[in-house]
Amino acid sequence: MEETEIKIREKKIFKVTIVGSVCNFCLLVFKFAAGIAGQSAAMIADAVHSLSDFITDIIVIVFVHISNKPQDKDHDFGHGKYETLATAIIGAVLFFVGFGIFWNGAKSVWGVVHGQQIEAPRTIALYAALVSIVLKEALYQYTRITGEKLKSKSVVANAWHHRSDAFSSIGTAAGIGGAILLGENWRVLDPVAAIVVSFFIIKVAYKLFKPCIDELIEKSLPDDVEQGIMDALLSFPEVSSPHNLRTRQIGNNCAVDVHVRMDGKMTVEHSHAVTREMEKKLKEMLGKDAFISIHVEPVKEQTDK
Repeated sequence: MEETEIKIREKKIFKVTIVGSVCNFCLLVFKFAAGIAGQSAAMIADAVHSLSDFITDIIVIVFVHISNKPQDKDHDFGHGKYETLATAIIGAVLFFVGFGIFWNGAKSVWGVVHGQQIEAPRTIALYAALVSIVLKEALYQYTRITGEKLKSKSVVANAWHHRSDAFSSIGTAAGIGGAILLGENWRVLDPVAAIVVSFFIIKVAYKLFKPCIDELIEKSLPDDVEQGIMDALLSFPEVSSPHNLRTRQIGNNCAVDVHVRMDGKMTVEHSHAVTREMEKKLKEMLGKDAFISIHVEPVKEQTDK
């Protein structure tokens, strides 16, 4: 990727993240105020979730800047895994936020079971939840589309953090609305809704965190991708017996190392030209910044087998 393209990509990621962080900051202040004024534990928990969104926005800004640095003597494959690390941090933050919401909700339900009274939430808390749903869903769509266009996993991960906050606000709205409309005996709906939403948040955290761990421990690319690589190599008539295929993910890029066999009598110039064409085809499949290493061996004679 050329330096100009890298800078343009970084600016776009910075822009979408700044938009999200400004909205998150305004929203978390509004939610905390509404939660306190509205006497709603669920809304305060929702505000904490928005606070985690704001923190992860800062993480994305810092780590994407680092991941876009070019290769250097200490990082022959670039800095792409810094972005993977950022995505993993977002997933971890989501998990702990989800668990925190679950724990607080469970304590409140346990208290009600043992006769504890829950304060009735006020209408301002419900309004805050409804505003949050609309704003966070809009942020999710905007951030996701931008992240997919830029092929940035951390931006897409941040988009899901926006949506998880929208899910949280839906549960909060349902709980607050039920507690207001159905009366004192149904105030427990507030913490119950928070518990339900916490499971959605933890599920999203798992989906974000697991691929990052797979990449950091050098897990191979999916089987269908590897099969596509083998088929692409065999599409060249000069090539036979591709083997020792090794693949991995490096940030937003792939790395491929493979051995192929060609006629031993072929000139070095010809085999080099064929190898260049194979690299070109694989980069068309995997992305122009993929790392491709192809080792050429002579075709084995029948007597060697």
